[in-house]
Amino acid sequence: MFGDTTKEWRNGVFLCHTESSFQADLLESKLRSEGIPCVKKYEGASNFIEIALGSNTSYAIDLYVPAEKLEDARNIIVPVDLDDCEEADFEK
Repeated sequence: MFGDTTKEWRNGVFLCHTESSFQADLLESKLRSEGIPCVKKYEGASNFIEIALGSNTSYAIDLYVPAEKLEDARNIIVPVDLDDCEEADFEK
């Protein structure tokens, strides 16, 4: 998920790749709710596809954050293995 942090774009450093516009929007929303600005960089025709079709699952979207917020952003979007989660007790 995390990649080469030496890549810079629009005054930010690379945080991660996402596989769809849904993932990018979800992570961007979470980061912004925590006070971390985030910029999406579209690859190929992904920006056009998202505008024309309302969603993009064809091309990766890269997320960039300010260098001083990189470590915080990584801690916020840590992937969690669902097999490690406890089952919720919904019968109460």
